[in-house]
Amino acid sequence: MKENPDSSPPPLIWTQPMPRRRQSPLERDDIVRAAVAVADEGGADALTMAAVARRLGPYTPMALYRYVLSKDGLVDLMLDHVTGEIPLPQEPSSDWRADLRQVAVDSWDMVKRHLWYAQLAPTRPPLGPHMMRRTEFLLQVLVRQGASVGDAMTYVALLDRHIFGSAQQEAEELAMRRRHGLRTPEQLAKAIMAARELAAANGRHPALTAWMTSPSGASMDEQFALSLTFLIDGIATRLPGQDRTA
Repeated sequence: MKENPDSSPPPLIWTQPMPRRRQSPLERDDIVRAAVAVADEGGADALTMAAVARRLGPYTPMALYRYVLSKDGLVDLMLDHVTGEIPLPQEPSSDWRADLRQVAVDSWDMVKRHLWYAQLAPTRPPLGPHMMRRTEFLLQVLVRQGASVGDAMTYVALLDRHIFGSAQQEAEELAMRRRHGLRTPEQLAKAIMAARELAAANGRHPALTAWMTSPSGASMDEQFALSLTFLIDGIATRLPGQDRTA
């Protein structure tokens, strides 16, 4: 079957030159910041070219395409823009665990400010300058501990799945709570108590019933930190010269 030449993907925003300046005061950065604000307020589903144009003022959606090529181009720019909020040292330190942990925690803090990031990042290639700089730093941390580049990339991917997967789960849970009117801890506790009757009905779930009677446990941030510790400890067992478990 002959391939349709029109089916090739559009060019990435990073391969295209910046548009020439015109009399319009509009800049690409203005569009990106407006798009981030739209997504921060309404989530990924609220991100449309029309919504961004309204945010900017007297512009039509078509006027924005000259600066960002397409909605995909805008998403690429947005993802890289907020990745730039993650502070990175110039070089890895002598404490590789601390380096991984700090970048992971700073990434977690960033994605909590922009929960749409976790929803949109898997849809686009991570090729922006800030995104590549972050990946390079994490690779350097691990390669300097003796990991091959391939193994280091695997470990970085595992870290990112933990960070952004956790954020995506939090975003979905927040959306679920909003849909069901569970906006406060008190409303959530009341709903858990109502569900307790189902768990207690036949006596087969004593531990779950006991927890629902008095819910307790680690917060989302505490769960993230604990899982991150487990993950870094696991990576340590794979690095040359580190203690290995059976």
